[in-house]
Amino acid sequence: MSSENHIRIAILDLYEGVANEGMRGLRQLIKKFEVDCHMKVTYEFFDVRQKSEVADLSFDVYISSGGPGSPLDSAGSLWESKFFGLMENIKIHNQQHPDQKKHVLLICHSFQIFCRYYGYGIISKRKSTSFGVMPVHKTFEGHHDLLFQSLGDPMWAVDSRDYQITQVNMEKIEENGGALLFIEKYRPHIDLERAAMAIRFDEAFVGMQFHPEADALGMRMYLLREDKKELVIEKHGERKYWEMLDHLNDPDKIMLTYSTVVPRFLMTALGHRLSSLAI
Repeated sequence: MSSENHIRIAILDLYEGVANEGMRGLRQLIKKFEVDCHMKVTYEFFDVRQKSEVADLSFDVYISSGGPGSPLDSAGSLWESKFFGLMENIKIHNQQHPDQKKHVLLICHSFQIFCRYYGYGIISKRKSTSFGVMPVHKTFEGHHDLLFQSLGDPMWAVDSRDYQITQVNMEKIEENGGALLFIEKYRPHIDLERAAMAIRFDEAFVGMQFHPEADALGMRMYLLREDKKELVIEKHGERKYWEMLDHLNDPDKIMLTYSTVVPRFLMTALGHRLSSLAI
């Protein structure tokens, strides 16, 4: 168990060994957080999908990553069984210790399987891949959520997905004090329901379809890859591709999302923990 001047973070790696920028982004953010909070911060990675590794309950914070492949095909697998065993244990802990809640951040693939498993919405394959620097739009609740309230509407984020969450079960979300926070860009010419892009499930659990850990450097590397360049141009056109590259230099877009969402999540978790120690 963490001491009063030490916070421990578990990073649940769902990338299944696939090369990615997500882990680098999380490392950078955690190191910056340690400097900012003036406390000892340690973190440990768990290879969930390749080795069926999961953390125990001794951590203060849990961050579960994005990853490749279908969020439908892994239903019933060993690694999912262990993953959701941990989620259930955290939920039970939080119910039994409301003043010492452990906080969980679910990113992209983790967000998708969490929504599917608990019935928060319907998961389906998109007609085409969504990839690039995209605007995401706040709901009323999104304007007031602590993680996002100072960010613009739309907020700009890195999107990379073949699947989506629609037909959100608002009754189930709201019964735990949660809220739908973001939805995808409004496209009036397309007769399709707008997908959920972020949901607060309760005070301690929050998930998002986009990648808040993505920084300008990592996204630039992706966009300059020939396959990613072709994907964006095919879907959005060459002008939009160059606009995405320009957006990476804008301090009010990706750079702001990167420097705000995960750090604020960590600071919120730390604040709750310090408050419990003072009681």
